[in-house]
Amino acid sequence: MRPVYVLNGPNLSRLGVREPDVYGAESFADLAALCRDTGRGLGLSVEVRQTDDEAEMVTWLHEAADGRIPVILNPAAFTHYSYALRDAIAQRTAPLIEVHITNPATREEFRHTSVVAAVATGTIAGFGLRSYVLALHAVAESQG
Repeated sequence: MRPVYVLNGPNLSRLGVREPDVYGAESFADLAALCRDTGRGLGLSVEVRQTDDEAEMVTWLHEAADGRIPVILNPAAFTHYSYALRDAIAQRTAPLIEVHITNPATREEFRHTSVVAAVATGTIAGFGLRSYVLALHAVAESQG
């Protein structure tokens, strides 16, 4: 099975607790199970990770680039300011899809800018946890 990393940034471990009216009632464990189950059905071996540490996320992106491993990335707050993540993503050697549970364009002004979108293969946002499912389908259908 083809490996895929599903990488999640700050505060996503708090799904189900953090602003459930915005992010939903499902937990991070629910998200991880959904990604693994969806991946299995698509012939993908999905590894789900979460960190609040920018340096750790950069390390994981380097690991993916070195291994030519596709990535589904919810950079969370890093989306809006992390040029370190942007530069790590620019080194990608396989598809990288930026995902968001909500649609940042419909939220606060500071969320409207993504510094990582220009170096991602594509962006899927606003479909709740289904954003991850759509991204996994996109990876499964890609040749890269």
